[in-house]
Amino acid sequence: MRQRLSSEPDRYRGRRRVPTPPRSRYAAVVTTAFVGAGVVALGASAIPDAKSVSPSVLDELKQASISNQGAADRAEAADRASRDGRGGSDSVEETGVWLLPLQGYDFNSPYGMRWGKLHTGVDLVAPEGTPYVAIHEGTVTKAGWFGGYGNTVIVQHADGSEAIYGHSSALSVREGQQVQAGDQLGLVGNTGHSYGSHLHLEIHVKGEPLDPVPWLQERGVDIKLQVEAIYSEVAAS
Repeated sequence: MRQRLSSEPDRYRGRRRVPTPPRSRYAAVVTTAFVGAGVVALGASAIPDAKSVSPSVLDELKQASISNQGAADRAEAADRASRDGRGGSDSVEETGVWLLPLQGYDFNSPYGMRWGKLHTGVDLVAPEGTPYVAIHEGTVTKAGWFGGYGNTVIVQHADGSEAIYGHSSALSVREGQQVQAGDQLGLVGNTGHSYGSHLHLEIHVKGEPLDPVPWLQERGVDIKLQVEAIYSEVAAS
């Protein structure tokens, strides 16, 4: 190699030369590259080509897919039929449904002793003319004047219990009529022995009055808090 004279210009002055890696590191880098390429090649060879798959296997996969789709379709159809049988989420014509008799009332005069006598129901204060509805399906056994109850509707339920709706200003049903939970029975009023416009509600079981509050709570309705579970499945005792 010729020795550079001091008078010759330095061609590398002002430049940075990338150092050559040590032989051991160079070998490691090259080895890693080869190993990585081998892994990729192995991975590629592990993936089967669609054309190389046996036709019988493809048929089995196709049949399994059809079977799964058929099962999903049958499940969806069954669910749809179930919903249709219930009449949709807006329908209340279903056995086991218990509802509040009206909305937006003030709970007053609970069941118990009042003025030295047993108050055999609860009073729900609302403006005169407010519609009220059946709390449960049944048969109208009374629709008319009923002494101190004034204009009254009595509905007998399938389990033998009765709901008495008193002091109505007007009635919307007739005796012998079948009603569903939520059907309008009449309008809130102030007829009979009444101190003001309200709906008097009683529950009778085997001819005896019961406190409507716990009795309805067992059926998913809290008449004091004005909460109802529309699709309560609790069977009446």
